[in-house]
Amino acid sequence: MKLYRFLSGPDDSSFCHKVSEALSKGWDLHGSPTYAFDAETKTMRCGQAVTKEVPRKTYDPAMKLGEQ
Repeated sequence: MKLYRFLSGPDDSSFCHKVSEALSKGWDLHGSPTYAFDAETKTMRCGQAVTKEVPRKTYDPAMKLGEQ
């Protein structure tokens, strides 16, 4: 089974740590990162899609993707 997640966060080191943690848990980068201005908070936001192959599991919408 292939899982997909979209990570997002503020343009600071916490976002980099979030992506680094996902990579250390076996997730792979998928596509290019995104970068956008959040007019409501007047801050820049980052995003990155990641995917992961998980053998011998069946997808369940209730699963917590970050724990896979």
